[in-house]
Amino acid sequence: MAVPEGHVTAVPGLSRTAQLKALGNGVVWPQAAAALRLLLHRAEPATWGRTAA
Repeated sequence: MAVPEGHVTAVPGLSRTAQLKALGNGVVWPQAAAALRLLLHRAEPATWGRTAA
């Protein structure tokens, strides 16, 4: 549910607080997906699938 650039920020007279309120939780999952991609990129493939001994 990511919105196109300017969808909220291009509204004249809308304060930053009002912009964040309008976006609500719609920005949570794209941020989480970006964080997971970053962390998975940093992970070492040799450790994938291993369990703690």
